Amino acid sequence: MNPSTLPQTDEAPASTSMDPASHLRCVDPPADLPDPGLSENAVKVLERRYLKKDLTTGEVCETPRQLFWRVATCVAAAEALYRPGDAQHELTIARDFYGMMASRTFMPNSPCLMNAGREMGMLSACFVLPVEDSVDGIFESIRATALIQKAGGGTGFSFSRLRPRGDQVSSSGGTTEGPLSFIQVFSKATDAIQQGAFRRGANMGILRVDHPDVADFIVCKDDRTQLTNYNISITVTDPFIEKLREDPGQVHMVQNPRTKEWSPLAKLDGQRQPTGAHWTVGEIWDAIIDHAWESGEPGVVFIDRINARNPIKNVGMIEATNPCGEQPLHPWDSCNLGSINLGILVEGTGSSAAFNWDLYKSAIHTTTRFLDNVIDVNHYPLPQIDNMSKTTRRIGLGVMGFADALYKLGIPYNSEAGLQFGEEVMRVMNEESHLASEILAEERGVFPAWEGSDWEAQGRKLRNSYTTTVAPTGTISILADCSGGIEPMFSLAFNRQIMKDSQGNPTIMREVNYVFREAAQGAGYYSDELVDAIIERGTVHGVEGIPKEHQDLFVTAHDITPGWHMRMQAAFQRNCDASISKTINFPNSATADDVRAIYEMAIDLDVKGVTVYRDGCRDMQPMALKSSTKAATPEATAAPAPASELLPMKLPEIMSCLRIRQMTPFGNMHIKVTVDPVSGMEREVFAQLGKGGDVANSDLEAICRMLSLWLRSNGSLERAISQFSGIGSSLTVPTKDGRIMSLADGLATGLQRYLAAKEAHGLEALLLGRVDPNAAMPASPEPVMPAAPAAEARPRNVGEYKLKCPSCSGTLAFQEGCVKCHGCGFSQC
Repeated sequence: MNPSTLPQTDEAPASTSMDPASHLRCVDPPADLPDPGLSENAVKVLERRYLKKDLTTGEVCETPRQLFWRVATCVAAAEALYRPGDAQHELTIARDFYGMMASRTFMPNSPCLMNAGREMGMLSACFVLPVEDSVDGIFESIRATALIQKAGGGTGFSFSRLRPRGDQVSSSGGTTEGPLSFIQVFSKATDAIQQGAFRRGANMGILRVDHPDVADFIVCKDDRTQLTNYNISITVTDPFIEKLREDPGQVHMVQNPRTKEWSPLAKLDGQRQPTGAHWTVGEIWDAIIDHAWESGEPGVVFIDRINARNPIKNVGMIEATNPCGEQPLHPWDSCNLGSINLGILVEGTGSSAAFNWDLYKSAIHTTTRFLDNVIDVNHYPLPQIDNMSKTTRRIGLGVMGFADALYKLGIPYNSEAGLQFGEEVMRVMNEESHLASEILAEERGVFPAWEGSDWEAQGRKLRNSYTTTVAPTGTISILADCSGGIEPMFSLAFNRQIMKDSQGNPTIMREVNYVFREAAQGAGYYSDELVDAIIERGTVHGVEGIPKEHQDLFVTAHDITPGWHMRMQAAFQRNCDASISKTINFPNSATADDVRAIYEMAIDLDVKGVTVYRDGCRDMQPMALKSSTKAATPEATAAPAPASELLPMKLPEIMSCLRIRQMTPFGNMHIKVTVDPVSGMEREVFAQLGKGGDVANSDLEAICRMLSLWLRSNGSLERAISQFSGIGSSLTVPTKDGRIMSLADGLATGLQRYLAAKEAHGLEALLLGRVDPNAAMPASPEPVMPAAPAAEARPRNVGEYKLKCPSCSGTLAFQEGCVKCHGCGFSQC
C-alpha cells in the first residue's frame, strides 16, 4: 500500500471518528472514584497547560478530577463501536481509564490530555509528513504542519526527495536553492503559529547521508539563531557504514534524487565553486561527529535498520521520524503515545522492595486498549492522516519513572543489574502489549494493513502494527511525580516555580526526589543545607556525610558515563517495536573522539538512532521567547539600548605576555596573549603558524587583529572563544585536546587552555613563569569504550553550564531527545 494512493482531497473524512460526546460524559466522575493523587506542582502545571479555562475571564473552570474523567469518557466512547448499546461495559472501561490516570500509574501524551472531549479533538502527538519535489507538494506539507501544530502535535520531515542546490528546474529553466531553503520556510511557518498553540511547535528535519546537499545540511545550524524550532538528523545507511568500516578514505558518493545519478561529493570554496577535491566517507562522518560534539546536532538515524525491522513494509518505506526520534513513521502517519509509571509499581522498602510484575502486566493490557481507542475517537487534522493512521493503527506505549524504580529497588543505574532490569521491563511490555493487541484483534479485527505484513507472515493477528516506544515524558512525568522516561534523574533536588504573586514575582519551591528524601531521612543525614548543596552541585557524589552506598545508588545524569547511557538505550531497544527517545549526556570536557566512540558504539549495539549533548556546548538560548521571534535569554525582553561606538583603548608600549603552543591542521600555532597585570584583562592576541603558508598566516593575522580590537574595547575573551570554537574547515587534525577543525578552532582551544591554567594557578604565577601552562591543563578524558564503561564518573556541578528556561528562568535539561525544564514543565517537544 503506497502512501501516494491515499486520498488527497481537502474534504472532511467520512464519519469514522467517534464524537467525543458520550452519554457517560458529565462534569464530575462518579462519587466513588478517588481524587487524583497529585503534587502541588502537578496541579499548577495542569492549571497552566491542560485544564479548561473560561473564554471570557481566562480563569480555570475545570478540576484535575474533571479533566481525567473528561479524557477517560472520551476515550472509552470508542467501545460503543464494537459493543453498541452496552453502556455498562463502556462505564467500566471509563472507570478503568480514570483509575490509571488518577493513581499516576499511566499518563497519555499531552495532546490527549489537552484535547480529549473538547472541540479540537486532536489526540496524537507525533506526525510525519511527506515533502515532495514540487512547489505544490512542499506547500501542501506546510499547510498540514500548521494544522497539526495548532493542535499541539509535533512534525517530522525528510527533505531527501528534494533536488539539490543548483539543480535544474525544468518549468522555469532556472536552478533550485535546494532543501535548506525550504527548511527555512517550514521553520518560519512554525514560528508564525506557535504563539496560538498549546505548546511550542517542534520539528524534525532529516536528510539522507547520500543526498548531494548533505555537507551543507550538517552545518545548517551553525548559526544558532536559525532553525530554533528544528532538531536535525542525518539518516545513515548500511552501505555508508560498510564503507566507513572498510575504508574511510574512499570518496563519498551521493545520488541526485531527481535524476537518480550517482556522483562524488565535491568540496566547494567560499564562493561555492568546486575546489577539485572531494569529500571522503570518513570526512563526512567526522563532520557529523564534530558538529554533534559542538552543538548536539545533527543526530543520527540508522534508517536501513528501521526499515529492515518495519513489520509493515507493504505500506511503504519509512523516511523520517517525529521530533524526538522515537517514532519512525510512514508519510501521513501519526502515533498516539502513553507511558506507564514504573516507580509507582515498586512495593515495599529497603531490602523488601519488589517490582509488582502482575500489576505491570495488567496495566499494559488496560493502556493498550486505551491507546487503540484513541485512534477511533481522534479528530485528525487531514483526511490523509485519518486514513493512514487507521490503516496502520500504530500506538506507542512506553515507560517513565525508571530511575525512581531503580532507586527504590536499590539498583544503580550504571550497573549490570540496572541494564538487566531495564531489558526485562521492556521485554515484558513488548510481549504483553502484543498479546493485548491480539486480544483486541479478536474483538475488533486486525489493522487494515495486516495482510501482506510481517505479522501475517508470522501467523499473528494483531490490532496494531506497532505497540511500543519510549517517548519523552517531560510534562506528563511532572504530573505523575516521577522521573522522565528511561533517563536518570537530572538532579536529586531543584527549584520549581509554582506560582506568581500579583506583582508577577515567582514563588520558588524546593523539590527533592521522594525516594532519596526518604532514604536520607532514614539514614539520619537529611538537612536543608544538604538540599541546598544538591541544588547547586546536581549530585551527591563526593558530599561528606553521605554513605558510599547512597552515593553509588542515587546517581544523576552527569554522574553516569556516556557508555552506560548508550548501553541502557540498547537494553531497551532490544525489545521495542519503534525506537527510544534518549540523550547521551557528556560532560563539557568531553572531546570529539569521545562522541565518536559513542557513535561507533551505537553502530555496534544495533540501536536505531543516537542523540548526544555535551554539557554547555550551546552558548545561547535555543528557544524563542513568546515576546520575540528571535532567540534570546529571558532577560532580553526589553528593547535594546542603542549601540555605542567601540573605543579601543591605547595600550602602553611594554606589556606582559604569555605564549601558548597549539597544534592545528596547518601545523603548530604559537599564540601570544598580552595581559594587563593590574586588571588581569587580556588586551591583545597574536598568533603565527610554523608552516602554514602565506594564505593561512594572513587569515590568522586578520582573526587576531579583530580579536585584539575586541579585547582592547573591553570585550570578553571567553565570549570570543565561544564564537571561534567548533568552526570547521576541510582540514582537521586529532590532538590530545580533541579534534582541531580550523585555524579559529585551534586558536580557541589554545586560548581555552590558557584560561584554564590562569584559573588553576593564578595570573601572577603564569606571568612569573612559576608553572608550566601545558602541565596546568587537566588531562583530556579517556574515550568512552564499549567494552566495560567505568562504574563511576568525576562528579561535576551541573550548574556550571546553565541554559535558562524562557518560562521560569530555571535550568534547562537536554534529556529524552528533548529540551525541557524540570522546574515548570516547559518543553521544546
